[in-house]
Amino acid sequence: MKRFGVVIVGDEILSGRRADKHLSKVIELLTARGLELSWAQYVGDDRQAIADVLGRTFASDDVVFVTGGIGATPDDQTRQAAAQAYGVEVALHPEAEQLIHGRILKMNAESDNPLPLDSPEHRQRMRMGEFPVGAGIVPNPYNQIPGFSLDEHYFVPGFPVMAWPMLEWVLETRYADLFHRAPRAERSVLVFEMPESRVTPLMERIEADFADVRVFSLPSVGDATLADHVDPRVAMRAQRHIELGVKGPGDRIAAAFDAMEAGLRALDARFTRIDPA
Repeated sequence: MKRFGVVIVGDEILSGRRADKHLSKVIELLTARGLELSWAQYVGDDRQAIADVLGRTFASDDVVFVTGGIGATPDDQTRQAAAQAYGVEVALHPEAEQLIHGRILKMNAESDNPLPLDSPEHRQRMRMGEFPVGAGIVPNPYNQIPGFSLDEHYFVPGFPVMAWPMLEWVLETRYADLFHRAPRAERSVLVFEMPESRVTPLMERIEADFADVRVFSLPSVGDATLADHVDPRVAMRAQRHIELGVKGPGDRIAAAFDAMEAGLRALDARFTRIDPA
């Protein structure tokens, strides 16, 4: 199966001026199609920093979504960084030129103050169609100003209203053959008042015995405010506990989960199942 990653670009994310919404949306889009996100990385509007990240990801076989920094103002550095990492120059893409020109003509037709096509503002807008040489087009249904692709990297604007439909287009047109191809499942338990060090050998043994299954451990010191909750499944989280679980191919999870429960009983652990969603 393909690995999917996302690179989220923008000083405004790192400074806290804007809260990132892309990570959770990418996870949602992938999950709905039976896929999963393998990794994510944030980077500011620094050309060399972005190029360094992309240099590593271009060398992989991963499908990579890149959001932000593809406008035409001085703080938009992603187009140039992608070209640098890919070893090419940027140039006006013929299809992007047509799409942006069409967008400007439409805006002019609807405006009382149309933008002269020989104006500096027009030329500046056309720079949004300057992509790394050899790039493909990622269509933008919101305003027709496209993103671009290089190999299996897909570059979209930072605006969610534009980016999310563009990412859906990529998934539906390029990776539909991967949808729900390997159904995955997850099962877990709450293990009470036991340190992670006690269950670590069990986790290692399960991963060794079930090659396609991953074991996870989410420790919690507990939340005393939940002790009197009317739902006993919530109240039990007042105690110190570990959420211990297995995830992976659906046809392997039942056996791995049984092995995990058997191992916990051998440790005299006190635990309770978490109902699968």
